[in-house]
Amino acid sequence: MAKRRFDGILIDFYGTVCAGDREAVEDVCRRIVGECRLSVSPQELAVSWGERFFGVLEQSNGESFRTLYECVLRSLEATLERLNVADDPQPYLAQLEEYWLDPPIHLDALDFLRQVELPVCCVSNADTAPLTAAIREHGLRFDAVVTSEDARSYKPDPAIFRCGLEMLGVSADRAVHIGDSLHADVWGASKLGIATVWVCRENRIHDIGTASPGLTVAGLAGLSDILQNGHGGPQPGFP
Repeated sequence: MAKRRFDGILIDFYGTVCAGDREAVEDVCRRIVGECRLSVSPQELAVSWGERFFGVLEQSNGESFRTLYECVLRSLEATLERLNVADDPQPYLAQLEEYWLDPPIHLDALDFLRQVELPVCCVSNADTAPLTAAIREHGLRFDAVVTSEDARSYKPDPAIFRCGLEMLGVSADRAVHIGDSLHADVWGASKLGIATVWVCRENRIHDIGTASPGLTVAGLAGLSDILQNGHGGPQPGFP
C-alpha cells in the first residue's frame, strides 16, 4: 500500500471555509464612507484599513497579545484618524461581528470536510467565542480548533501553527496547511516547513503576501483526493 501523502490537515476558516469576508469588510467601509462623507471609495478604505490591520497583528503576539476585536478596533481608529474622522468606530465593528458569528459557508468546503479522512484542525486568526459560535451555527466538525486567542498568536506567527500540529499530534513535515492568504497562511506555514495549499478564490480579500505556495487551487473541490491519495499529479514544491 502506498504511503499516505500527509498525516494531518490545518485549514483556515474565514475566507477559506467561509465566504463573504471581503464583502463584509467592504460593506462596513461603504457605511463609513456614506455616513462620514469621505472622498475615498469603500474599496480604497478597505485596503487602507487592511494594511494597518496586518501591522497591528504583527505587534500583537505573545506577551503583547491583543484580541482580534482589539486589533480591528485599533486599526480602524488609526485609519479613520488619518482621514480626520472622529466618529466612534465601535458601531461599525458591531456590524463586522455579525459576519464573524454567522458567515456563509462555501459549498465546496462542506464537501471537503465531509470527504476528507485525515484529521483536520481549524487554525484561525479569530477570537474564540465568535469562531465557536460560527462553527456551531453551521454544524461543522473539526478534529481540533485553535484560535489566535487560544495560542496568543496570529498567523503568520509560527506559534499558532505549532499549536495546531500539537493538537493533531502531527509533525510539520507530515502536515499541510490550506488557506486563502499568501501572507498569513502560506508564508506562516512555510516558516515551519509545512506544505501549503493556497485557495485563490474570486473576490478574495486584500492580501499583502508574496509567498509562493506549494499548490494553488481555485476552491476545495477535489482537494481531499489530492491530499489523501496524491491524485492530480506532482506539483512543483509540493510533496
